[in-house]
Amino acid sequence: MGEQDANYRFAAEATIEPDHISRARAHALEIGAGPISPGVGAQCAVIAAVSQALNIVEIGTGAGVSGLWLLHGSPRATLTTIDNEPEHLAVARQAFLDAKVPAARARFITGRAAEVLPRMNEASYDIVLVDADPEGVIEYVEHGLRLVRAGGTVLVPRVLAGGAVADPVRRDPVTTAYRSLIQETQASSAVIGALSIVGEGLLQLTTVATD
Repeated sequence: MGEQDANYRFAAEATIEPDHISRARAHALEIGAGPISPGVGAQCAVIAAVSQALNIVEIGTGAGVSGLWLLHGSPRATLTTIDNEPEHLAVARQAFLDAKVPAARARFITGRAAEVLPRMNEASYDIVLVDADPEGVIEYVEHGLRLVRAGGTVLVPRVLAGGAVADPVRRDPVTTAYRSLIQETQASSAVIGALSIVGEGLLQLTTVATD
């Protein structure tokens, strides 16, 4: 095993996931909802905590794993989570109930993000997490950057697409979209961007306040 692989493995095994999130992860796997990894979840929790986030939007509820990680970092926050799969939302609701998340702290919206996001108030949120249809990732990030306040953060897990983004031969639409997103945001003066390679990857984009 190479040094890099050893580091990946150690980082993955070092993350301790809270029991209520582990239970939600098991349910996610049962219904094929593909949860984010514990390492990425822990990073999201740290960002939520450091941001002292009070208003969070999540695009792609899944079975509730990522939302629970965000609220683990900022338990006073209110989470608005959007998904077009009623089954996923039902499982996520139960996961939040089991985790004793107050009902007022979680708002579940059934619908397509492309239709819901334009109706949401801009510059009103501290964090937007984008974990939905990869084909629409650029559009969702654009909405996310509109929705967050100055100094707010957009988080994009799975951005390395299972290693495809790093492979110059891969030029399918999803890989190209992720690659373009990373390159364009890294070069942008409107955001401070960082790319983490822990787990499946996490792109972090914090907006820069303008005078």
